[in-house]
Amino acid sequence: MLRKLLSRVSVVPVITIRDVAHAVPLAEALCEAGLTVLEVTLRSAAALPAIEAMRRGVAEATVGAGTFVMREQLAAAVAAGSQFLVSPGFSAALAVEARRAGVPLLPGVATASELMAALEAGFDTLKFFPAEQTGGIAMLKALAQPFPSVAFCPTGGITVHNAREYLAQPNVTAVGMSSVAPAGLIEAGDFAGITALARIAVALKSRVG
Repeated sequence: MLRKLLSRVSVVPVITIRDVAHAVPLAEALCEAGLTVLEVTLRSAAALPAIEAMRRGVAEATVGAGTFVMREQLAAAVAAGSQFLVSPGFSAALAVEARRAGVPLLPGVATASELMAALEAGFDTLKFFPAEQTGGIAMLKALAQPFPSVAFCPTGGITVHNAREYLAQPNVTAVGMSSVAPAGLIEAGDFAGITALARIAVALKSRVG
C-alpha cells in the first residue's frame, strides 16, 4: 500500500510547520501542483495541529507524520489523523506499535544490517536516510543486488539538482524533499511560490529516462 502510494507521486514534500495557520494553504499549494502525499515533521509544537487541519481541510492530501522516534510521538500522530508514519531509523518495537495502530510505517535505514532487520520485521519499502551523507546513488546501487525486493524513498540532501538521478534508480520509488516547501516561503505566506517549486518537482519524474 505504502509503496504504491509513494510511486504515484515520486516526490514527497518533507514539511516543517511552525504556525498552524499555514497548514491548509500549504497543503492546497502542494496538491495544486500534484504533490498530494505530504510528510509533516514532528519538529514543532504546531506539527500535530497542522496534521489535523490538513486532514480536515484538504481532502486530496494524504498526510503523514515524520521524524518520530518515540512511542508517545507515534500515538499522538495517529490520534491527530496521520495516514502514514515515517521514522529516521528502524525500531522493532515501534514497528510493532505502528502495526497495532493499523497505520503504514516507512522506517529509515542507512546500512545493510538495518535493512536486514527491517526485512525480518516485514518491511520492504524503506526510507534511505540520510541519503547524501550515507553514500547516495552509489550506496543505492550497491544495495540493489543483495536486496532486489526492496524499494527506497531516499531523504536527506535531495534537491531538484540531484533528484532526477535518484528517481532513475530501479530501487527508488520516490524521494523526500524539504526544498519543495522551504521555511522562508512558508513563513512569508508565499504559497504561489511553493506551488511553482512543486511543479518543478513534479516534472522531474517525467524527464527520467
